[in-house]
Amino acid sequence: MSAPLPALTPQMASVFARLALDNVRREYPRAEFNLLNSADDVRAPRDLHPAFYGSFDWHSCVHQHWMMVRLVRIFPQLPERSAIDLVLRENLTVANLAVETAYMASPGRPAFQRPYGWAWALKLEQELRCYDADFATVMGPLVAGIREGFMHYFRSLTYPVRHGVHANTAFATAFALNWARSVGDQELKLLCTSRAAAWFGRDRDYPAHLEPCGEDFFSPALVEAGLMGRILPPVAFAQWFAQFLPHLAKGQPTSLLHPALVSDPGDPKIGHLIGLNLNRAWVWHRLSGLLPAQDALREVCATASAEHFTAAMPLLDAQDFTRAHWLASFAVYALTE
Repeated sequence: MSAPLPALTPQMASVFARLALDNVRREYPRAEFNLLNSADDVRAPRDLHPAFYGSFDWHSCVHQHWMMVRLVRIFPQLPERSAIDLVLRENLTVANLAVETAYMASPGRPAFQRPYGWAWALKLEQELRCYDADFATVMGPLVAGIREGFMHYFRSLTYPVRHGVHANTAFATAFALNWARSVGDQELKLLCTSRAAAWFGRDRDYPAHLEPCGEDFFSPALVEAGLMGRILPPVAFAQWFAQFLPHLAKGQPTSLLHPALVSDPGDPKIGHLIGLNLNRAWVWHRLSGLLPAQDALREVCATASAEHFTAAMPLLDAQDFTRAHWLASFAVYALTE
């Protein structure tokens, strides 16, 4: 059997934690999508988003917060723990989250950060519940609004978004489903499972040879497979997966099994492919564990996971903000989820 993904060490965790601590307090540079309802909306990032003003953009700031909480939960003695707790208490206040909630609820902004940022916000709240329930309570109004947004969005979405960037439906549905299960939200859970089945249940011989697109940070094929692995019983999933990627045992498609070539890691869009390789690493790893023990595809999945992770990690450059503001979160997710 291929070697599993490496264990996250305390030393690695400290490096990632220090990176996040720097990023979530870094207001500029900032990519701000701000729908202007009036001249009063022309404001600095910290005024618009007092909780999540750093890390270049809103969603990256959210998942950098998630990463900090995850690292401290895994390593309670992490040297950066007190600094992380301080940042959480500075950023995740009742007043700050009220501003964030009001921003999302204001006219013309129902799709702000939908669905990627929404998904990570649910993930952050889920992690905070295990760290300090008070923080999760503070996030309650924002999460309630996102939950209602997902209910409306999933009911309205006739066709799934299949591309490999922020709007990907399968990724968001998987995170929303995981959150719903964690809080016992039967309504959202059933909506996620029923819509996933409707969107993806009949997919066969997926054209994964077309991956990757040049700016992907998700594999549309694999995040879909990962989602279906969450909603189907093991035997049913193995049957679905065998039809979804019927040539996998023959090493096809090679473009899905082997890491994407990142020709310019520092380019803000081409560098997305580093995230793609990390995303593939975590989903291949998950798929290897979902398949029956005797299934030969387990080895195929495990080998692909290790290869993608090995290709991605040397390209995480803490000195390059275009990479530093988000990629460590994907690495930590791959190593811990």
